[in-house]
Amino acid sequence: MITEEKKRNTNYGSVFLFCFFCFVFVAEVVRFAKPYYNLIETDATLAEEAVVEGSYYVKNSVSPCHFMSSSSVSAVPKKKQHEKLSAVATLWRERPPTSYCIKFESFATLLKLVKDGKYESRPFSIGGYNWTFLIYPNGNKMDGANGYVSLYARIDNSTLISDPKDVYAEIKFFVYNRVYDKYYTYQETEARRFHLFKPEWGVPLFQPTSVFSTPTTGYIFDGEQCVFGIDIFVAQTFKEWEVFSFKENIKDPIFTWKLTHFSTLFTNSYTSDSFSSGGSNWVLKVYPNGDGYGKGNSLSLYLLSASNEKAYVRAKLRVLDQIRSNHVEKLVDGWANATENSNGWGYEKFVPLADLKDASKGLVVDDALKVEVEIIGFSKTDSTLSVF
Repeated sequence: MITEEKKRNTNYGSVFLFCFFCFVFVAEVVRFAKPYYNLIETDATLAEEAVVEGSYYVKNSVSPCHFMSSSSVSAVPKKKQHEKLSAVATLWRERPPTSYCIKFESFATLLKLVKDGKYESRPFSIGGYNWTFLIYPNGNKMDGANGYVSLYARIDNSTLISDPKDVYAEIKFFVYNRVYDKYYTYQETEARRFHLFKPEWGVPLFQPTSVFSTPTTGYIFDGEQCVFGIDIFVAQTFKEWEVFSFKENIKDPIFTWKLTHFSTLFTNSYTSDSFSSGGSNWVLKVYPNGDGYGKGNSLSLYLLSASNEKAYVRAKLRVLDQIRSNHVEKLVDGWANATENSNGWGYEKFVPLADLKDASKGLVVDDALKVEVEIIGFSKTDSTLSVF
């Protein structure tokens, strides 16, 4: 009897453990399955809200192709968002098209009337050129797009003839979706080239024609209406340009300037007459009592462009030794000082004032100072209107 009772108790314990593990397993399955169930339920709710008693239910009555406040826009489910970002980008956008918009009262009627052809919009002007918007409701057969809506932008050849340049334009195509209250958008990441022999560019496989056959997709609404749009941004080519060149082996490279009565020069600075070297005009500028860090201790010497050109200059500046030709010489090699009231190319501390007063140095003879420049090379920048 005791043995039989123990056996019976052991069986009850095994059953209890089995039931406990079954309960834990079912609870875990429900926990992991709940997010997927909620997602399916959300999609089902959207579909149910789209159709009420055979008519399309619209929460927002704002017409497409008009700007809407952000508060009126419903969120797009994450699983519906497009993530293709390569040579092209497809995305959803709240803002309506800005270049041109076409609203069809009945897409089904458009299919019957156009059949295998295309609908072409009235001309509209963007960026100084005339354009038309082309829609193939059942696909452009030439591009092998049967069963798809094909969208194209065409530039008017007459505007190209009057201005025979290549036109580069960034193109975006749109179709309105009432379920999301947004525009499904296709855009290229690079500007497209239009010219006389290629005036048209587009997207053959924009959307399957079948998505326009039922209101639950959102692309048709208020019966059979649908809205397509296009944005065209014409990339302007440059109108002004410059040519940079560097000129060496200068004609008339050396200019010498003699300052007489040097000991009586009390003005802050003195500028030479303009002189020509290499086809450009220049001046020398001297601060007898120094400039900047050289003020009161050195003579300052500069080369300036008479026309205030921004150039790269290589030159030698000199204060001449009038006795032994042991000149004080320094090289300038670079761009002019870019600060306001620039002194061009030169040195604040070119030669100490003490050396000028030392007669044995030969820098000032008969109360006269001679300074000199030898221009080795300089750049020239020509700017003009574009000829392209």
